[in-house]
Amino acid sequence: MNPSKQPVRDALLGLAVGDALGVPVEFQPRSHLTAQPVEGMRGYGTYQQPAGTWSDDSSLTFCLADSLCGGYDLADMAHKFIQWKAGQLWTPHGVVFDIGNTTSYAIDQLNIILRSGNPSDLKYLPYAGATEFTNGNGSLMRILPLLFYLRGRGLDEQLERIREVSALTHGHLRATLACAIYLRLAEYLLHDYTPLDAYRATQGDIRRHWQEREIAARECRLFSGILEADLHERPESSIRSDGYVLHSLEAALWCFLRESSYEATVLRAVNLGGDTDTTAAIVGGLAGLYYGAEGIPTHWRNALARLEAIEDLCHRLQRQYKAIPPPMVY
Repeated sequence: MNPSKQPVRDALLGLAVGDALGVPVEFQPRSHLTAQPVEGMRGYGTYQQPAGTWSDDSSLTFCLADSLCGGYDLADMAHKFIQWKAGQLWTPHGVVFDIGNTTSYAIDQLNIILRSGNPSDLKYLPYAGATEFTNGNGSLMRILPLLFYLRGRGLDEQLERIREVSALTHGHLRATLACAIYLRLAEYLLHDYTPLDAYRATQGDIRRHWQEREIAARECRLFSGILEADLHERPESSIRSDGYVLHSLEAALWCFLRESSYEATVLRAVNLGGDTDTTAAIVGGLAGLYYGAEGIPTHWRNALARLEAIEDLCHRLQRQYKAIPPPMVY
C-alpha cells in the first residue's frame, strides 16, 4: 500500500459524503430519480436539512470510530451509541433526525444493560435485531471503522468480532455475514486490489471459510447472488435498494463494481432510490478507500457538516491503527 495514503480518512469521508448526497432524497422511488436524478450535493428535501448534512449512518460510524480510537471495547461503543441517540455525540447539527426502529430499540436495551452494571453481558447479545424480520442495514452502514482494528487477523477472529459489534443493534446471523463480506472486500482494497480483483478474492475466501465452518446453509444460500455469481452483470432492474441488509449489500457492491470513479459510484447509488443515504454511505466507504479522499469532488467534501471534527477523528483513528498488515489469505 502507498504509505502516503490515509485510508481512514478516505473511508470515512467517502462514507459521509455518500450519506449526505442521499439524505435529501431518501425514500424517493427510482422512477422519480430516473426522471430527476441527483447530480450533486443538495439541501433540504426529505428531512429539511441543509446541504452536507449526514444521517444516522455517518453518526453511528463516527461513534464506532471514536470508540476504536481507544481500543476494542463493546461497552464504550454502546455508551457512545447511547450518547448519540440523546443528541450528545456525533450529530451533524445537535439533533437526531433519522433513526431506524430496530436501532432505536436496540440502543434503549444497551442503556438498560450498562445501567445494570454488567457490561460484560454485551458479549452475549443479541437482545435486538435478532429475528429474520429485523434484518435491516443498521449494522452494515456503520461497520466500516472496524476494518482498521481487524485487518490482518484470521477470518475466525474477524467473524466473532464482527458478530459482537453488529449485535449491538442487529443480532441476526444474516447481518453479521453481510458485514463480514463487506469488510473482507474493504480489506483487499486497503492493499490496492482493483474492485473486481477484491470482489473475486472475497468470493473465494468467504465461500471456503463458511463451508469449512459449516455456517448455516440456508443463510449462506441467501448470499449466492454475491458469492456464486457476477453480481455486477445483473441488470439494474434486478437490484433492490431498500433497507434490507442483503439488498443494501448487493446494491452497494453492484454500484462499486460497475462504475469507475467515486462521483459516478455514489450518484449511481443515490439514484437507485429508496434507502438512498444508506446505499450511498455503504458504497461511498468502499469508493473512498479505492479512489481516495482526493477522488471525492472538493466541493462535496467541503460541504460536509462538521468537517473539521471529522478530519480530527480520522487523524486519531489513523494514528491508532497506522500499521496495515496484508490480509491473511484463507
